[in-house]
Amino acid sequence: MAIYSFKGHIPVIHESSFVHPLAAVIGNVIIGENCYVGSSAVIRGDWGEIILEDGVNVQENCTVHMFPGKSIRFRESAHIGHGAVIHGANLGRNCLIGMNSVIMDDAVIGDECIVGAMSFVKAEAVFESRSLIVGNPAKKIKEVSDAMIAWKTAGTKLYQQLPTDCQETMEEVEPLREIPANRPVQEDFYKTLQEIKKK
Repeated sequence: MAIYSFKGHIPVIHESSFVHPLAAVIGNVIIGENCYVGSSAVIRGDWGEIILEDGVNVQENCTVHMFPGKSIRFRESAHIGHGAVIHGANLGRNCLIGMNSVIMDDAVIGDECIVGAMSFVKAEAVFESRSLIVGNPAKKIKEVSDAMIAWKTAGTKLYQQLPTDCQETMEEVEPLREIPANRPVQEDFYKTLQEIKKK
């Protein structure tokens, strides 16, 4: 993994967490227990402090940064979808930031909020707990239901198990040149929210 000090700040990463070898963690960054940081994610604490509390996941191609002198915190079990950009914002406990969303400076996303994919949250926007937030600019459209937060929580638990799975089973290999006869079948163990709604 690409871990860099910056102006005397060395990242602190709990041993139970997993940072992909192709991710970059720079400077004043603290990563708690059972966190997952995906490939090509950049957590850049060169100008300020970034704290990931326990169980946070920052998925592939995410960028986390801020203006100089800021301290930002992702509360326990915050879930940052693929390609999201968080710039100087604070995220509440057990929230979900959808894929390719952008959350701007000094915005506050409350506990158990869900931000829809490709949403743009303006600087200094504040959303109370359990808000469902979508659009450009992002707006609250309704409350997050118990069913939605249960689905989100279950998905985040998969990411909290992923660091252990990666540490125990992931290794760099040469590819096979043919499909083996005994290739394992992928488990179907988690449904999309849309699939759950259809039941």
